[in-house]
Amino acid sequence: MQNNSLPMRLPLTDVLINKAVTAKARLLLAHGAGAGASSDFMQQLSQQLAAFNIEVWRFNFAYMQRFIDTGKRSLPDKMPLLMQQFSQHADNCPTDLPLFIGGKSMGGRVASLLSGHDKVQGIFAFGYPFHPPKKQSWRTEHFAQLACPLFIAQGERDAFGTKAELAAMQWPKVTIHWLADGDHDFKPRVKSGLIQRQLISDAAQFCSRNIDEILLAKQ
Repeated sequence: MQNNSLPMRLPLTDVLINKAVTAKARLLLAHGAGAGASSDFMQQLSQQLAAFNIEVWRFNFAYMQRFIDTGKRSLPDKMPLLMQQFSQHADNCPTDLPLFIGGKSMGGRVASLLSGHDKVQGIFAFGYPFHPPKKQSWRTEHFAQLACPLFIAQGERDAFGTKAELAAMQWPKVTIHWLADGDHDFKPRVKSGLIQRQLISDAAQFCSRNIDEILLAKQ
């Protein structure tokens, strides 16, 4: 007898893979709400991660793939559907490498809601959307119940959660790494003397360092 409470498996979008010369781990990486897996940011980040021996698997959520295919933009799907799509991609990942998941903005938020997935050893958010800009609707309710560590690379000027706003906040399994003068896309101001590529590289190094520590602890 079929259990109708279980969600049907969804058709999944293609995966884009950035191979690493000597891969130590695999990172399943989701995009943000407004730009897909092939955006400049996602490509730069994936290349930098691969340089740190992290194999990156990128995918588009179904709503984004529909936009790419038809040119008709739509709002992201509801969170349960995004979580199901992400979870299925994680299910499909082979077990030859330790699996980590993460994403840019919305993609990182979806990943953080899947901390209990049995394959996942850690989560990385690149610009976490703590709240909508200029609103205090915080998206951190689940942080107290995370089943594995969440690492967040965040621009100091990110309108979705600035360094000043988060100074007094802490959660047991959340680590925030601040990127100097960065905004939500890790773009610093010209007067800082920095460029976006440097901050993306900093975020990738932060990711690599924490993966190393998790893998070392499991030896």
